Amino acid sequence: MKKAVLTRYRVLAYITGVLLILLTLGMIAKYGLDMDGVSGLVRVVAIAHGWLFVVYLVLAFDMGSKAKWSFGKLAWVLVAGTIPTAAFIVERKVSRELEPLFADGAVATAKA
Repeated sequence: MKKAVLTRYRVLAYITGVLLILLTLGMIAKYGLDMDGVSGLVRVVAIAHGWLFVVYLVLAFDMGSKAKWSFGKLAWVLVAGTIPTAAFIVERKVSRELEPLFADGAVATAKA
């Protein structure tokens, strides 16, 4: 597994996480606080998050299959992009697990 796989995943995890937090705050503002002025922003953020989440899923699945993760672990990483702030927590855990593989020059399977 190449370090680029992890880097791409990390970037998309952060982008997806930030967009999901913005979307959550926008939905609270729009529906909870009746702020009609945020409708356009919510729509743009929702579309961006939706498309980038699909890319996140592809990259996370690719990384997980290369790392030979169990189905449960892979499912948790994939679902993390749908729970506000979970993407950040899971990204950090995954990075800590996989970075030593690159530091040692190993191209091996990560622990599940």
